[in-house]
Amino acid sequence: MKKKYVVKEKLEFNKIIKNGKKIQNEIFIIFCQDNKNNFSRFGIAVSKKLGNAVIRNKIKRRIRNIIDNNKFLFKKNKNYIIMIKRSVASFDYNILNEKLIELIKKEKK
Repeated sequence: MKKKYVVKEKLEFNKIIKNGKKIQNEIFIIFCQDNKNNFSRFGIAVSKKLGNAVIRNKIKRRIRNIIDNNKFLFKKNKNYIIMIKRSVASFDYNILNEKLIELIKKEKK
């Protein structure tokens, strides 16, 4: 994922979380808000309670891969913050992929 597609700043994260639309399932919480760009941007949040840095980075890499493989499902002109719940540790990649796609399709409605 290129840098221009990433939400990094804490203020921007908080703004999207506070003012954005929220959808969730047993693994993810997604906040989305309109932006003025012609592309969607993503932020991934993983709690330190989930595990050490190696585990958190592994989960973020998987989520980024799922996003890259399914970019066509996300609406343009939106910022997305994807928060990962603790239950993610018990799921493999295919289930993560399924659940995230399911949630994004739900958001599109």
